[in-house]
Amino acid sequence: MTALPEFFNEMSNADGAPREPYRGYARWFDREDIKRLKKKAAEAEAFFRRTGITFNVYGQQEATERLIPFDIVPRIISASEWAKLERGIEQRVRAINAFLHDIYHRQEILRAGRIPVELIANNDAFLPEMIGVTPPGGVYTHIVGIDLVRTGPDSFFVLEDNARTPSGVSYMLENRETMLHMFPELFARNRVRDVSKYPRDLANSLAAAAPDKCTERPVICVLTPGIFNSAYFEHSFLADQMGVELVEGHDLRVIDGRIAMRTTRGYKPVDVMYRRVDDDFLDPLVFNPKSMLGVPGIMDVYRSGGITIANAPGTGIADDKAIYSYMPDIVEFYTGEKPLLPNVETWRCSEPDALSYVLEHLDELVVKEVHGSGGYGMLVGPAASRREIADFRKKLQAKPGNYIAQPTLALSTAPILTSKGLAPRHLDLRPFVLVSSEKITITPGGLTRVALKKGSLVVNSSQGGGTKDTWVLGD
Repeated sequence: MTALPEFFNEMSNADGAPREPYRGYARWFDREDIKRLKKKAAEAEAFFRRTGITFNVYGQQEATERLIPFDIVPRIISASEWAKLERGIEQRVRAINAFLHDIYHRQEILRAGRIPVELIANNDAFLPEMIGVTPPGGVYTHIVGIDLVRTGPDSFFVLEDNARTPSGVSYMLENRETMLHMFPELFARNRVRDVSKYPRDLANSLAAAAPDKCTERPVICVLTPGIFNSAYFEHSFLADQMGVELVEGHDLRVIDGRIAMRTTRGYKPVDVMYRRVDDDFLDPLVFNPKSMLGVPGIMDVYRSGGITIANAPGTGIADDKAIYSYMPDIVEFYTGEKPLLPNVETWRCSEPDALSYVLEHLDELVVKEVHGSGGYGMLVGPAASRREIADFRKKLQAKPGNYIAQPTLALSTAPILTSKGLAPRHLDLRPFVLVSSEKITITPGGLTRVALKKGSLVVNSSQGGGTKDTWVLGD
């Protein structure tokens, strides 16, 4: 195995003294009894288990439902650090939305030669059915998750864009609720910005996206694939927090050119649908004819302006990992500015020279499936065995266009609580963004995912990672 690079410790300076954002927390921690903290950690796990905060793991023979590990040591971000991230995130989200409108209309970015035509034309995430369709308010990505990694005091990179159905916000909210319950004194001493408004902000943002045909208070629902989906807890949680109906495909039908949901008083028209069903399963009359998860005819209603679907069908083209490699060009093309948050250097394995380089350096790189998610189908070269690298090499040679590769970044670390005290672990951050025609709202914090295994760079819960409460400090 190749040695992993040096990494930046978010809590401590090189001399072991706490960095400024962590000073208040460090003073509190030094006075705490480790046995009490371990007891608190056990209480948090029990709370998550009682609440049912679990996720499903696919492709496993054993029980598929797992508890998401939660670490009680917060990840802390200063006000100035967050201000920098906010500016970069908003710039990127505006560019993504402009790109989606363009790619389904005049396609100016293709005409200008900034993106290869075949990258769009041959991409399964591009929906020809959306050509010429403009969602209400011109918003395609109502909810966005931007995955960030850090490598130094002032070095943040965008690792991935999540523009389809980004998940994890329920864990962000439950993590904060748990910490407030267990350590109220910490929040009294630290100016931690609030995240609890997210459900209300989400409901308001969705309501603002109602179609023109809606003349009264918008009726909103959350469309879920059902209880066996990995994020079902979140679907149920958000519907409950917003005070709207959680529905499945069989609860909906087309009536008089509208989508209507079944209620105890008959069918009621829906104005805005927050869908957590993938494009391919959304309408069996248009996409996968075998789908039992969507609503037959919903695309006709959508194209006629009878309902708003959030996020819009076809947004997946914006978080395709091959498109990701062109995001610096996309940001500059639509904003006229250089990206405030840079991409990670990326090799497109569909290109012969890039493929040759990647094959020669597999033990140094992270290789990902273009359409992959959740940590599945990827290779972390420095942590992989010779056998794993050899097996992955065959996959890469067979279908190079299915993969991109990136350098193994020196991901920052923050401490977790272990049986022996604090220990550093690698992490990332997924801030959540709400977009309406009126404004962009970025929740101060987001979901911090942490690799609980020593030395691991894979933070996904499906691959053994956990989560932390993310604190953004006030000014």
